[in-house]
Amino acid sequence: MSASEWREKEGRVRRIMQEKGLDAVLIRNISNFAWLTDGVANYVGIATAEGNSWALLTQDAKYIITNNIEAARLERDEVLAGQGFALVATPWHETESPVGRLTQGMRLGVDGSYPGATNISAELAHWRQLLLPGERQRYRELCAGCGEAIQTAAMEVHPGLSEHQIAGLVARQLYARGITPLVLLIAVDENVWRYRHPLPTNKIMERYAMLVVGGRRRGLIGSVSRLVHFGALSEELERKEQAVARVDAAVIAATRPGALVADIFQQIVTAYAEVGYPNEWRYHHQGGAIGYESREFKATPQATQIVQASQAYAWNPSIAGVKSEDTILVGESGNEIMTDVGHWPMIPVEIGGQVIQRPAILQVM
Repeated sequence: MSASEWREKEGRVRRIMQEKGLDAVLIRNISNFAWLTDGVANYVGIATAEGNSWALLTQDAKYIITNNIEAARLERDEVLAGQGFALVATPWHETESPVGRLTQGMRLGVDGSYPGATNISAELAHWRQLLLPGERQRYRELCAGCGEAIQTAAMEVHPGLSEHQIAGLVARQLYARGITPLVLLIAVDENVWRYRHPLPTNKIMERYAMLVVGGRRRGLIGSVSRLVHFGALSEELERKEQAVARVDAAVIAATRPGALVADIFQQIVTAYAEVGYPNEWRYHHQGGAIGYESREFKATPQATQIVQASQAYAWNPSIAGVKSEDTILVGESGNEIMTDVGHWPMIPVEIGGQVIQRPAILQVM
């Protein structure tokens, strides 16, 4: 992260402080900490929203508050070292936080709940979603890694593997690229038809597999799904493959700066009806904004958010037996599908005079 980038982000935090009448801000959430520090990990286990190391900004100082276990790792992190934070490390066995001492008499804001503090989670989330140029480039690199990992794993899949073994193939490809799997869903054969969130099991693949990934690197998260089938597709599967591709293309085309997310959601509902599956949207969320959270928010009929340039979105329309998902970056002149890395069969869909390519089912004959 360049000095201009972290100064811009610090400026955004201080703007919140000014608008909310605060003297200090405490950042504990994993996504906010990563956003502020260019992806420095303030956690050990990934199954948590709040880290064990915190950032504290006052009117005239910046601190990283941690314990003696994490201090050595944070001290040698080159990205963090250049940002001007003072490290405050306490023994791991002490229960009293230095936050009270450092903010005594101050009006404190925090990204969540903290005694006597103002919750500024919504304000931070707003700024976190507006990706700066350096973030956008790092996001492209991450998403390319997610796309390469899932496609490489999909080409290694074969009948006789269990869902757990397929998950292992995907995880191996992700970790080889420095990407941590946050979401790893695998379904084979009838499980593809049964479940929208298929946690992997010991079920053995016969012909068909769905692979779903949410991968994180330096805080940013990319989402992508791919399907592979051994042998010819049935007429029903071919019809559904085409249908879900059209729904996905319609929502990607609609995700342009200034669009109200609730209106986009209605276009999704309309698209499902037009392809002959009017109720399928009811059985799974359709996706939404993505970035430092796997979904910064999900689209609903009541959504009040407005699409802005430099935001990322991951839509994931599904019809029982098929799914389509990539991570896109909204630009001023068009959308960029960041997880599309080529070398995969595609379905061209014409929407409003433009052709949008959506992933087909990989058929192995």
